[in-house]
Amino acid sequence: MKKTIKALLPIVLASFIGSALAVTEADVEASFNPYKAGLPSFAGLTAGTVINKANADQFKDVLAAGVFKMLKDGLFEMKVGATTQFSINKAYIDATIKNLNKAKLGATAGEITGYVAGRPFPEEPQTSDPRAGEKLAWNYKYGVNWGDGAIISPFYWKYRNMQTGQVEKTIKYDFHFLNFMHRVKDAPVPEIMPNPSGLFRAIYVRASEPQDLKNTQLLIQRFEDDLKPDDAYLYLGFQRRVRRLAQGQVTDSFLGSDLMIEDFEGYNGRITDMKWSFKGTKNVLLPMFNHNEQKLASDMPAEADGYKFVNFSGQGSCFQDVSWQLRKVYVLEAAPVNPNHPVSKRVFYMDAQLGNLNGANEIYDRKGELWKVFSVGKTNSEHHLPVNKGAGIGVDDSFTMVDLQSKHCTTGQFKGQVDPKKNPANLFQVQNMRGGD
Repeated sequence: MKKTIKALLPIVLASFIGSALAVTEADVEASFNPYKAGLPSFAGLTAGTVINKANADQFKDVLAAGVFKMLKDGLFEMKVGATTQFSINKAYIDATIKNLNKAKLGATAGEITGYVAGRPFPEEPQTSDPRAGEKLAWNYKYGVNWGDGAIISPFYWKYRNMQTGQVEKTIKYDFHFLNFMHRVKDAPVPEIMPNPSGLFRAIYVRASEPQDLKNTQLLIQRFEDDLKPDDAYLYLGFQRRVRRLAQGQVTDSFLGSDLMIEDFEGYNGRITDMKWSFKGTKNVLLPMFNHNEQKLASDMPAEADGYKFVNFSGQGSCFQDVSWQLRKVYVLEAAPVNPNHPVSKRVFYMDAQLGNLNGANEIYDRKGELWKVFSVGKTNSEHHLPVNKGAGIGVDDSFTMVDLQSKHCTTGQFKGQVDPKKNPANLFQVQNMRGGD
């Protein structure tokens, strides 16, 4: 009898923690509108402030640790913009309200029951809750991210030597994202059928330039069951065959860049793969802005519709030339469960309003030393392409992955489009990769 009680104790505790206090519609409003009572502020910080090596110490308390180091090292200057509301689409908020208090954590990380749609845990996280970090991770997994589906086309990756500024390689991609389940806005809702494998989400990547990488493709299929390993497939045009990637390969350098597949979107892995820890709430500067108000690149031709990409500057042109906003964030740490993982931990500054994990991430090597800093610039969807108006997401607009140890970076310039017509479900199947060049 004692053994039975002991075995059930973790399950009972998990259930108690998950349901001790019922979440209310007021909690939902606070989750999606954290600035209702007023915008965050910090002494001496106003729109138009420029933070650099000379004054970084003054603003250390509102800077992510990795970003602070790069400023102190004189790698770039940060322009501060006004904090603005990033509205979330109404369908996602309505789904959150409709399904309040249904989602419950299982006995172990990676298990969840009762989730239907919307933000599963919209309550304010508490450091006293030992599973608050895990709940935030679920909020990210089931977050708005790119909405029900989107495409980045084109998507330019540039490999840069930070010390010389030399662009060593430029790859032109299309990136597609599609939610198969828990859809709230774009037909079909709530699920794309048939879905015999139980896919939750998939990413499909195809390179068109340069010639030696043309038609290289990557497909990542993530299952609804978080305990089930992702399926990942790579097609190399010159080999003309699809090969399945082993789990360890998602932490290798992707096509020689400074990113691993696990880095995509800030974190592209399972909840199960990490031990999640919530470290507290604070105000931090993140690269969030209105695209149409930024200095746009003059060294890249505009698209046929007139669209221009974000500009880059700083040492080696490794840094987005955009404004940063003071935002309410949840500091979240993720330590790999696998002891052979090349990373000892990731530190995320999760934007409280959007729930994304790619604002100003720090990646630490096995020895616990700061290795890389990953920042994705986000634009308000209302200040971007016409097709994105009403999308109700923060549109990923640029990225930089800075390897501080090798003095190298990979940068990305996006043309993100929330257009369901460009994301047919058959793109995300292995047989689609076997088409001719």
